[in-house]
Amino acid sequence: LAEGTAVRDLLKPDRVLIGGQQTPEGLKAAETLVNVYAQWVPRERVLTTNLWSSELSKLVANAFLAQRVSSINSISALCEETGADVSEISRAVGMDDRIGKRFLYASIGFGGSCFQKDILNLVYLCETYGLEECAQYWNHVILMNNYQKKRFTEKMVAKMFNTATGKKIAIYGYAFKKDTGDVRETPSMFVVRDLLEEGANIHVYDPQVTRDDMWLEMDYTCGINASNTPRLEESVTTATDAYSAADGAHAIAVLTEWDEFKELDYEKIYSTMSKPAFIFDGRNILDHAKLREIGFEVHAIGKPDPDAFNDL
Repeated sequence: LAEGTAVRDLLKPDRVLIGGQQTPEGLKAAETLVNVYAQWVPRERVLTTNLWSSELSKLVANAFLAQRVSSINSISALCEETGADVSEISRAVGMDDRIGKRFLYASIGFGGSCFQKDILNLVYLCETYGLEECAQYWNHVILMNNYQKKRFTEKMVAKMFNTATGKKIAIYGYAFKKDTGDVRETPSMFVVRDLLEEGANIHVYDPQVTRDDMWLEMDYTCGINASNTPRLEESVTTATDAYSAADGAHAIAVLTEWDEFKELDYEKIYSTMSKPAFIFDGRNILDHAKLREIGFEVHAIGKPDPDAFNDL
C-alpha cells in the first residue's frame, strides 16, 4: 500500500502476497486468507509463499524501486557534465519493454519510511549470512541517494557565487512526495540542514506539512533542534503560501512535486525576488524555458545549462 494511493492499491492491487509456514496448519491459515482476498481480487493475483520468500519479496520490491531512482540519479549527474538531458534518456530507456518507464524520473532523491529501511534490512541480512559483496551492492543504493541530496545543495551554493550566508532561500515542498504530509526521511530535510550549515535564511512552504512535524523529524533523523543549534527558530520560517516564501528571496528550491507549484505566477514571483533570481528545480516539474524568458537563472536535476554548452 503506497502512501497517497492506499485505498486504490487495496481495491486493485498488483498482487497480494501471503506468506506462511509450510505445515498443514500454516497452509490452511494461508488458504483462509486467500479466500478473503478472493472476494474482490482475481485469484491469479493472490500469491502464496513460504515465510522467507514473503519477507524477502517485500524488501526486494522496495529495494528494486529505490535502485531505479538511484540509477537514474547517478545518470543525472553525468548529464549535467556532458550536456545530455536526463528526461530524454529516461524516455528512451523507459520505452524498452524490458525496463519500463516507472521510477525513472531524476530528482533530489527518494525519501519516506520504507525504501531506506527495507534496503538497510536487506544489507543486514546479507551481512548476517556473510554475503559482504551483496551487502555493499545494496548499501550503495543509499550512498547514491545521499550523494544526490548533497550534490543538489552544493550546486545551489556554487551557482549563488559560492555562498548562501545571509541569503533568503525559499523551499517549495517539504514532504517526501506530493499528496501527503509525511516528512520521514524526506530529501528536503537534508537540503535544509545543509543550507543551515551554510548560514542561509530559509523560508519553507508546504501545503500539508506542519512546523511541528518538520522539527520532530529534523531532530529525530538529523539531531538538529533548538537546544543544540543556535538561532534555529529564527533561521527557518514556515510560510503560509508560496508567494510570501519567495518575497525578497535570492533563490527558490523546488523539492516536492506538488501540482500547485506548476501553476504559480512566476512573473509575479520574479518581480518580488532579489536579483539575480535563481530557481533550482529538484523535481523537474517546471517550464524551464519560460522561466528563463521571465529572467530567472534556472538549474535543474540532470538538465544541461544552456550557458555552459553551445552545441545543444
